[in-house]
Amino acid sequence: MFRFEQLNVYKESLSFVDLVYKLTDKWPKAETFSLTDQLKRAAISVSLNIAEGSSRTSKDFQHFLSTARGSVYECVASLTIALKRNYIDKQDFEKGYEFCDKLARMLTALKKSV
Repeated sequence: MFRFEQLNVYKESLSFVDLVYKLTDKWPKAETFSLTDQLKRAAISVSLNIAEGSSRTSKDFQHFLSTARGSVYECVASLTIALKRNYIDKQDFEKGYEFCDKLARMLTALKKSV
């Protein structure tokens, strides 16, 4: 097992990717190569940055965790746009937002502990 696979924040980031895929399955096909793709890539980026960063030095890992947190923020903006466009309802938005908040806090805590 790789080191990053043991991290709770990594496991949570994978669950977030699952949520994003479920949410975006309902979105208009016209958004496939714009907002849908952007949100999926940002969500996936969180997991990938945790994984890649874990193979680096502590200082580099901190940088990758900051990048992952930036991707979480990007997801918040994308979810907000989706809400305003009525692609998701308030309940789905709040579920995604709470997930992002949790991930951001976990990434910050891990960065401080590295």
